[in-house]
Amino acid sequence: MPPAETGESETDEPGEADRAHAADGIHGADETDGAHEAHGVGEAPLARLAALHGVATSYSPSPGRTVAASDAAVTTALAALGVDAGTPDAVHRALAARETELRRRLLPPTVVCWGEQPPAALTDLPDGTRLRIETEQGETRASAEQLPPGVHALHITAPDGRSADAHLVVAPARLSAPPGRAYGLLVQLYSLLSQRSWGMGDLGDLAELAAWAGRALGAGFVQLNPLHVAVPGDPTDPSPYRPSSRRYPDPVHLRVEDVPEFAYVDDPGPVRTLLDRAARLRESVLRKGALIDRDAVWELKREALERVHAVPLGPGRRAAYVDFLAEEGEALEDHATWCALAEVYGADGHGWPAGLRDPRSAETARARGELMDRVDFHAWLAWLTDEQLAAAQRAARDAGMAVGLVHDLAVGVHPVGADAWAQQEYFAAGMSVGAPPDAFNALGQDWGLPPWRPDRLAESGYAPYRRLLRALFRYAGALRIDHVMGLFRLWWVPQGRPPTEGTYVRYDAEAMLAILVLEASRTGALVIGEDLGTVEPGVRETLHARGVLGTSVLWFERDWEGTGCRCRPSAGARTAWPPPPPTTCRRPPPGSPARTSNSATVSACWPGRWRRSGPRRRRTRRNGWPCWPGSDCSRVRAGASARCPRRPRSRPCTPFCCAPRPGWSACGCRTRWATGARRTCRVRGTSIRTGVCRSPMRGAVR
Repeated sequence: MPPAETGESETDEPGEADRAHAADGIHGADETDGAHEAHGVGEAPLARLAALHGVATSYSPSPGRTVAASDAAVTTALAALGVDAGTPDAVHRALAARETELRRRLLPPTVVCWGEQPPAALTDLPDGTRLRIETEQGETRASAEQLPPGVHALHITAPDGRSADAHLVVAPARLSAPPGRAYGLLVQLYSLLSQRSWGMGDLGDLAELAAWAGRALGAGFVQLNPLHVAVPGDPTDPSPYRPSSRRYPDPVHLRVEDVPEFAYVDDPGPVRTLLDRAARLRESVLRKGALIDRDAVWELKREALERVHAVPLGPGRRAAYVDFLAEEGEALEDHATWCALAEVYGADGHGWPAGLRDPRSAETARARGELMDRVDFHAWLAWLTDEQLAAAQRAARDAGMAVGLVHDLAVGVHPVGADAWAQQEYFAAGMSVGAPPDAFNALGQDWGLPPWRPDRLAESGYAPYRRLLRALFRYAGALRIDHVMGLFRLWWVPQGRPPTEGTYVRYDAEAMLAILVLEASRTGALVIGEDLGTVEPGVRETLHARGVLGTSVLWFERDWEGTGCRCRPSAGARTAWPPPPPTTCRRPPPGSPARTSNSATVSACWPGRWRRSGPRRRRTRRNGWPCWPGSDCSRVRAGASARCPRRPRSRPCTPFCCAPRPGWSACGCRTRWATGARRTCRVRGTSIRTGVCRSPMRGAVR
């Protein structure tokens, strides 16, 4: 994903828009078909050690072509996993230790059970093994049959006296199917301004948009950019794909006037001054063409919220706040503590006193006590954003939306943010997530995000991953997983080295997917996996088998031959939420955005006003629509079953011709009514450093 939106072709995020229908296959991590293009790891013993720890020794950027990982890449990845492989003797010792550990182990740290199907790890146990299962509901059982969904504690005792403990994840075999076809709006919340905004969009604007789109337009959902907390600074890192924490929404999205205590501020004079400054900031963006200034908006809101924070809570509100603190527990305390420390020492923890770099140290506990008022302020902000996000989801569902809000989960977190500090034992030190070199980026990509350690996740029963998903699903009708390949494997790049010197590290995809399905099923939410670009074989089929929707960008939906004409029904035209695709379709049913941040806005490309940048292609025009060579305009028009009420003679040619006609005709008009924007964030109003759009969405909330 690009740092700001739904495309992925920027230099700091995975490729999406301009590579959406690129080669479909990175092969398995250790495939050896094709000629190796580099001399590196051999078959043993380093290769065996790497395989036992899930570290790839080769990868295939395209079918029939295999590239070997370098010895340095493999040994560095192993070192990040706590395995010393720096010398031949160290490799032999580590290999022997790992083989002995696996041979003696009765159970893996986490065991997965799909529905009523018994897990293979339990069926392979010696005869006479006794089981004791403590369910998360508080029951104790001696059998793994008919267990309720959840993450349970499993203890086994073998006949020879050996025992083992594991986390048992029981998940539904498949997520429920979507309620039917639906269309919605994809919104970058920061650009959604109204006459009540403080210079950028807020959660109040989101609630109003959702209510209007649901009631007046019949929309089924509103999809959002990630709302994760940003890393503070001067300036603040604006990319929602490099957040400080993925668990909590950013308080910059709060609507201050909707906080109940706002009406009881003791001295209203300074507040009126802040409101006047906010009005001037809003008018400069809406009326005078200024760009969104996130830092200026946050400074105003922070000052106003600090005054509101001084207002005592009423008994009911105080009880609700205490319940929120108890529910969030240590995670919220860590997040609020990091925010308070960052105000004093700066966001980069590398410059903090040594004792404060450990969230469990005595120095950190002492600093937390000294900064208790600021810690409480940031915990209070998390509570307010939780309340307003819940109100936005209620507004969407009350307006008749079948899904409501669709949240977006970024690939990772900022290396110096709150999550990286509070959960540092779960992150691989000295490594960064990226992408290998391929036909679209010969140098590879380094996204600057620390990866999770798969071994530590498994040992904890994926506790941080479960808590993250539970927080996101709480007020979501659906969740989009950016770079869903991260459930299976990630490209690890040593910090300070080019992406070409990285390698893949595998995760327990079955456990990651089971927890995702489990947490989504608790709230009845849908899951959309961003599976664009290069995906290894079997991933899409695995996701489809568990009810996870795929992603197809309408802009790139053409026939398999690449002629640019309409997909025939027999070719598996992929629209939003269809029935199971025919066997000729290679991807599972997707959620289908009309565009990405790298393509034109809907209202621009629908009337044919957008011009492609880059290499020019010969085009003609027919009824106001651009026609590319190879398109079959007559067949497209003959197959059309609905016409746009605002442009009755206009029918799209490629690349829009395989859209669901009735829904897309309405969607095209309504999106234009909603946004009025005819430029993409990538064309104008874009921060060159991060690619974050800073232009407002015009007329979105009336």
